[in-house]
Amino acid sequence: MWTRSAGIVLIIIGITMMAYTGFTYITTKKVVDIGSLQVNKEEDHTIQWPPYVGAVLLAGGVIILVGGRKSRI
Repeated sequence: MWTRSAGIVLIIIGITMMAYTGFTYITTKKVVDIGSLQVNKEEDHTIQWPPYVGAVLLAGGVIILVGGRKSRI
């Protein structure tokens, strides 16, 4: 039962990772805080991965899904 679910999850994650090869998020740091004066700095952070990682996850999900069916028969 869990192998089918794991296979489906890997397939969904693999397709998503092939479609979106990364994302960016912004953090805010307080640089100066003097009384009512505040200076903040925004920093962009980018996380990227190669598309073949998604393809490997997709293939692994298909193998788990197909392998789980053969073992029950």
